Amino acid sequence: MAKRKIHITDLILRDAHQSLIATRMRTEDMLPACEWLDQAGYWSLECWGGATFDACVRFLKEDPWVRLRQLRKALPNTRLQMLLRGQNLLGYRHYADDVVEAFCQKAADNGIDVFRIFDALNDVRNLETSIRAVKKAGKHAQGTLCYTVSPVHNTESFVAQARAMVDMGIDSIAIKDMAGLLTPSAAAELVGELKKHFKLPVFLHTHYTSGMATMCHWAAIEAGVDHIDTAISAFAGGTSHAPTESMVAALHDAGYETGLDLQRLDQITQHFREVRKKYHQFESEYNGVDTAVLLSQVPGGMMSNLANQLKEQGALEKIRDVFAEIPKVREDLGYPPLVTPTSQIVGTQAVINVLSGKRYDTITNEVKKYLQGWYGKAPGDVNQELQRRAVGNEELIDERPANLLTNEFHKLKDQIGELAECEEDVLTFAMFPDQAKTYLEQRQAGTLQPEPLEPRPTGKAAESISTEFKITVHGETYDIHVTGASPTSDTERRFYMTVDGVPEEIALESLGGFTKDGTSSGSQRSKVSKEGHVTTTMPGNIVDVLVQEGDDVSAGDPVLVIEAMKMETEVKASTSGKVAAVHIKKGDRVTPGEVLVEIE
Repeated sequence: MAKRKIHITDLILRDAHQSLIATRMRTEDMLPACEWLDQAGYWSLECWGGATFDACVRFLKEDPWVRLRQLRKALPNTRLQMLLRGQNLLGYRHYADDVVEAFCQKAADNGIDVFRIFDALNDVRNLETSIRAVKKAGKHAQGTLCYTVSPVHNTESFVAQARAMVDMGIDSIAIKDMAGLLTPSAAAELVGELKKHFKLPVFLHTHYTSGMATMCHWAAIEAGVDHIDTAISAFAGGTSHAPTESMVAALHDAGYETGLDLQRLDQITQHFREVRKKYHQFESEYNGVDTAVLLSQVPGGMMSNLANQLKEQGALEKIRDVFAEIPKVREDLGYPPLVTPTSQIVGTQAVINVLSGKRYDTITNEVKKYLQGWYGKAPGDVNQELQRRAVGNEELIDERPANLLTNEFHKLKDQIGELAECEEDVLTFAMFPDQAKTYLEQRQAGTLQPEPLEPRPTGKAAESISTEFKITVHGETYDIHVTGASPTSDTERRFYMTVDGVPEEIALESLGGFTKDGTSSGSQRSKVSKEGHVTTTMPGNIVDVLVQEGDDVSAGDPVLVIEAMKMETEVKASTSGKVAAVHIKKGDRVTPGEVLVEIE
């Protein structure tokens, strides 16, 4: 008797290259394969959302909305799918309901058919508005379970979450295993229970990080799963996903129907195999199977970011201490799943705890907001002592956070002004205000320029290329490959490089500028030498300066806000006194040890 059909979603246009080459694939390398992708017979193609929006604006200098329209035109016969962070949309904060509604409608208008909607805390209240907006637009709303392992997460809790999402009117249920923690047995149990309790289709999305993705897919299929996510083999494995061709061949041999043809898939993978070579500078050393994730529960992408941050500070030897600290911070925060933005919230706080040597001596603004309830309800009980230290006397939020936000679309429209040529531009600005403003200004001036791609060296040239070298810092040796540089300005120059295969963008700042004869006028920031000198434990950008010369401050008062690892942290006065000097301004790049503010 013929077995049922297993539907397949390919991730080559979004999560596959996000996982393996830092989301750097350009639209020009997607379009030539679209004819084959459209004819292949996929149930859907994931092509938008996640980090693609950010990468388009920040690095590729592409309009993400234009990309979506181009893909819609090139893929007329295939559903297009996106990943949406519920009330966070594609940014790192909650947006007012009117922005969420506008974004979902515009995404639908521009070509998205299937919205995979998740919340980092699995708080279904944060899914309400986006599910309703997607349904209003006449599109497929997929409710998502962010899979993780903890004392407060189990099959019963996931089924309860699914029931709440079903009551909201979702069209399907997705299991999102972002870190590759799912085991075959757990996959079979969870899928079995979901199929037992609900009539809706069930999708499984799991990463290959731990090496178990294909086994989990097979166990889920035997338990009744309807859809699986895979990646064409040119971009499969490692922190990516199970290879499409392998799963298709195995399923066909077992009598299942997929609707996919291996000959057609081979055409697709040959194209992307060549495309991948073009982005060699963004390949990460974390692209292989990493079973350590089963112990640390740290997703591969998060691990790469943490390593880069510690390398930047000459503290890579402390990475094991950070990995040991992450589960402790996660427990203090009530066991949130480690997915954007909670992975950044937990990871950044863990780094600060380790580098400062004092746990929670400095608490990031995001941890404060999290403990106050601005991100939603934590899955488990939070550390109440930490909550008191972070929140103080401010009121805790126990309702849907977005209930406390007033409509903001028109305010955002006024803020960006004439730089926005359409509502899509306003929404781009809403997601990433600073990066979007720069992008729109450059678009208006006709100066958009994507980051450079380094030609792949071959033969003897690869051995003697002058942009590759090694350096040793604190006993650690790093492989450096410079891939490009921005034009020189009076204050800063940016270099693009890879460090041990991990892409980096480094800003070199002339702290004192240059004199007319071209010589440096010298740094305006000294190193810390006495009490009252305010510094930071992490390199980052100044978001706000909260004091000025002459102000009286008390020990513990915030004096500036710094952004590091995409998280904002208040830097506080270590002593009471009068502000004698402020050496920084908004937008400055700072490093540990520099005197930023002097208090006497």
